[in-house]
Order: sequence, then C-alpha cells, then structure tokens
Amino acid sequence: MTALMAGPVRAQKTEKLQPKPALLRLIDGNLRQAVNQYKILMGHLPPDRMPKSYTAFAGRLETSDAGWWTSGFYPGTLLYLYSFSHDTALLGEAERRLTLLNKEQYNKGTHDLGFMMYCSYGTALRLIRDGVLKESAAPYDSVLLTSARSLSTRFNPTVGCIRSWDSKPWKFPVIIDNMMNLELLLWATHESGDSSFARIAETHANTTLRNHYRPDYSSYHVVDYDTATGEVLAKKTAQGYSDSSAWARGQAWGLYGYTVMYRYTHDPRYLAQAEHIAAFILNNPNLPADKVPVWDYNAPGGNRVLTGQTTGLPAAGQSSDPLRSGGTFRQTPGPLRDVSAASIMASALIELSRYTIHGKGRSYLDAAEQIIVSLSSANYHAVVGANGGFLLMHSVGNLPGHTEVDVPLTYADYYFVEAMLRYKEIGHAE
Repeated sequence: MTALMAGPVRAQKTEKLQPKPALLRLIDGNLRQAVNQYKILMGHLPPDRMPKSYTAFAGRLETSDAGWWTSGFYPGTLLYLYSFSHDTALLGEAERRLTLLNKEQYNKGTHDLGFMMYCSYGTALRLIRDGVLKESAAPYDSVLLTSARSLSTRFNPTVGCIRSWDSKPWKFPVIIDNMMNLELLLWATHESGDSSFARIAETHANTTLRNHYRPDYSSYHVVDYDTATGEVLAKKTAQGYSDSSAWARGQAWGLYGYTVMYRYTHDPRYLAQAEHIAAFILNNPNLPADKVPVWDYNAPGGNRVLTGQTTGLPAAGQSSDPLRSGGTFRQTPGPLRDVSAASIMASALIELSRYTIHGKGRSYLDAAEQIIVSLSSANYHAVVGANGGFLLMHSVGNLPGHTEVDVPLTYADYYFVEAMLRYKEIGHAE
C-alpha cells in the first residue's frame, strides 16, 4: 500500500484510530468496481486526450489536452487503482498518459501545476519509492522539480502569493484553489534541500490565511491584489453563489490545503486553521445529513434532500448505450449537490484525523466514513458500464459559468479513490 500522506510528519500524541471492518469491505468492493469502470473509460478515450467529464443526455465524453488544469487526475487515479489491484492494464494506460503531461513541467502560464504534475508524476514517484512500481527510466523527480521551478515563477513577493489567472479584469487574482498547488513546492524543498520553494508555499499560505478567510472561517473564492503595494483590491467569487457566500468546493480546497501545510511544516497555525475550516463545514446548518454538500453553502433552498428520477437523462435500462444511463437519483429544483467537494472533504478529514488531539480525530474520521458510505450509495455511485466510465455522479464544476453542472468530474473520482485508499491505511500509517 502506498503511503498516500507521504511527507514530514513528526510523532505526537494523537488518537489511535482504527478502521471499521464493514467499511473496509465496502471500500474493497468499490475499488474492484472502479478498476472495471476505468477500463471502460480507457476504451472510450482518444489517445492524445485526458477525460474531464461526461454529458449523459448527449452520450458525449468531455476531454481536454494536457495543458488543462484537470489533466493530472486521470493518470493519478489509474496509479491509485493499480496500487490496489496490480492490474498492469491500468499501469500501462497511466504511463502512456504521463508522456502527454511531460511537456507541462515547463508551463509557466498556469498556477495549477500541482494538480497537473504532483497528482500524476508525484503519485507515480511515491509508488516507486514504496516499492509498488519499478524504477522508471523517466526521471519523475526531475520532472517534478522542474515543475516546481515553473510554478515558482508565478510568485510575487510584494503580494506574497502565487498568481492564479492572467486574464483581465483582474490585477493579481489569487483563488482559494491555489492552496492545493503548494504541496508540489513543499515536496520540492523536502526533495532538493532548496528552501526557496517552501518559503514561497508558506508565504502564500500565510497571505491566504490573512485575506481569504472570514471570522467564521469560511473562505472567499477570489482575492485580487495590487501588485505595487500588495494591498487587497477586491474579494469576489467566480464559481460561488455570491461574493460573500461559501462555495463548497472552495471550503474543501482550503481544508485539504492547510492540512497538507501542517503535514510538511508542523506549524500549529496551519493545524488550527484546518480544524477551524472543518468546524465551519461540519457544523454548517446547510450541510445535508449525508454530508454531501450543496454546491454553495449559501445557495437558496437550504439542505433539502433531493431524490427522484433524473430529468434529461435516460433512466437505467432505457438506453441502448449503457454509458448513457444516468442512474435514478435526481437533482431536483433546489441547491445542487457537489460530489467533488464531498470527495475532497473525505480525503482531507482522514488525514486531519491523524494530527489532531482532544477527541477531534474520531469526529473527523466519523464524518469521512459517512461521506464514503454516502458516495458508495446508488444516489451518487454509478454502476459499472454507466456514467461514461466515471465512478461518481452529480458534481458541479462551475454553475455560474453554466459549465459541468450535475455531471461526473475527473477530480471527484480522484479524491474519492484517494480517500478510500487513505482509509485503508488507518492503523498502518507511520
């Protein structure tokens, strides 16, 4: 089993948590299904593309080139599933897709190299170092170090952050998602001994902590800065309900990002921030009982349970193309659920449960367990052969932008698989 939470973690007196045998059995079944499902996805993917999503009513697989921010999740998921199954078909496909990503190590036009390169090459490197994979002829560590150098060029010391977008009308926009790209820099310092990478990551995390978070520990999506002074110009949203709302996936990105910051630095400020974000999420009155959040915690309609027949999607058994079957769970009028946010939350909470004290670890693990059980249900988990080859249904990419609404998403699958593998490690982690 790969060490999915690899990195510098110091020994401390935390709770000794154990997995639940029944959930381990459920997870093993999910992972076996995932292997079969991803073989179906492999069969429908063009050789030079990466999967993004699937539009069920049109029976259309949505793909991207290697330069899109989600391009690393597919090979990363394949590698995770290989670590479970040792199915060489998955490994061969992952290695083929890594070659498409190789050139992106030089890409200085995106802040998402952490997603793109660390979720793919970083996963492969961990598997090699854990003995799950044989040493590759390709220098994965060199690719990642080059990626870290490319990402570092987007850091502005006056602002104290890595720039997210280059598009107008923004001056120097920083999105909460960018917390997820810091792990690449932290790894680079740990690997190379060059402390400049970690200094950038810590400075970015500290600036984000000061300016992105409200008193209740919810996060703005976008903070725009003046490059001459470093002052905040505006606090906005791009994918949330409103500038002042709590976009669900943004809260999950922050939870995961500050947990990773604590893993590498052991700075208690980052642990406290992760715990505060977890409290905001888990105690939120608009978090549904199954802990799969609505797309924005302030979206109109509250936390109603949404059930029924899927509108606009063929009912199971009614389509001649099994990939076009969308299942029976209905996102009826009201706030849409975002399964991708739930997957990220589950993975982050499992890791956070390792570090915290005062009984919080058990509560975080309980919440993660509930999310995994919910995502394993027919409400969200596709049967093999359906959903275009993706594992999970009902994510929301960008509702205000009218893109990827109530569809499967490649990163929802990635963090779901990661969460399940992390859960299997409980009790065995160093």
